[in-house]
Amino acid sequence: MPVARPKVVVTRRLPQAVETRMAELFDVELNFDDVAMDAAGLADALGRADVVVPTVTDDLTADVVAAAGPRLKLLANFGTGVDHIDLAAARAKGIVVTNTPGVLTDDTADMVMALILGVARRIGEGEKLLRAGDWRGWSPTGMLGSRVTGKRLGIVGMGRIGQAVAARARAFGLQVHYHNRHRLPAAAEGAVEATWWPTLAAMLARVDLVSINCPLTPETHHLIDDAALRLMPRHAYLINVARGGVVDEAALVACLARNGLAGAGLDVFEREPHVDAALLAMPNVVLAPHLGSATFEGRQDMGEKVIANIRSWADGHRPPDQVLEGWV
Repeated sequence: MPVARPKVVVTRRLPQAVETRMAELFDVELNFDDVAMDAAGLADALGRADVVVPTVTDDLTADVVAAAGPRLKLLANFGTGVDHIDLAAARAKGIVVTNTPGVLTDDTADMVMALILGVARRIGEGEKLLRAGDWRGWSPTGMLGSRVTGKRLGIVGMGRIGQAVAARARAFGLQVHYHNRHRLPAAAEGAVEATWWPTLAAMLARVDLVSINCPLTPETHHLIDDAALRLMPRHAYLINVARGGVVDEAALVACLARNGLAGAGLDVFEREPHVDAALLAMPNVVLAPHLGSATFEGRQDMGEKVIANIRSWADGHRPPDQVLEGWV
């Protein structure tokens, strides 16, 4: 049944143009303080709104979702990943969940390449050296890093973002390898000259860089654990722009401490915003504060998708980006 002007609660600040358009279209409640809601705040929002617009910082557990009021019919997530939402609980309550796929692909793939170059060419270390006033000038053996061209990149998860990473990697002269639940069609493989490995273990032992680009699910939680890290060559680098929980962070710290890897580039962490102090102290680890989708254009596009999903639902239609069971 169409809803003329649904009550919409937005849990975090969004781009101003997005918030303004929401105010024009809906009975919207904005979070001007931009402070992440706690469980009580989320429960209150889910108890009195038709639509809630959550983000990755909102932990919508089974208990929180199950306690939602009868008015709530749509969780219009601002973001692609929905691992922070208990989808089974939402389905049980008849709550539709939507996300914002596609618009973040290029931004996130760009971030992968930035981290690859940053860690392999020691850009973070060099920048810190300069800022500390410790650089003594160019020398033949100073700050030597690793060449990227000619190396093998192993991509874990060959969806939209993984394939965008592969296209960029080929432009840098990298050989593309990938592990995915399902092999890509021959045309997609051929476009980036990619080599598919049916098992993750087989691929990890053969590549020089590993990029994590799969969603976080119960099946991928700690997919990169101690055993997986020990398969990787000691000269290899690990890049993660997906979700922190895909990597066993304690195992990664231990691996780096014993020089089991040459380094890592991390944009996400297992207990965000907390970052392990050991990682902060490691010069061969490039760290970024979850910047994968952080472009003006990307966040604006995300907001427009959220609005489109809400409008479609309010008009009595199925939202274009409804998350379905087994979406990953």
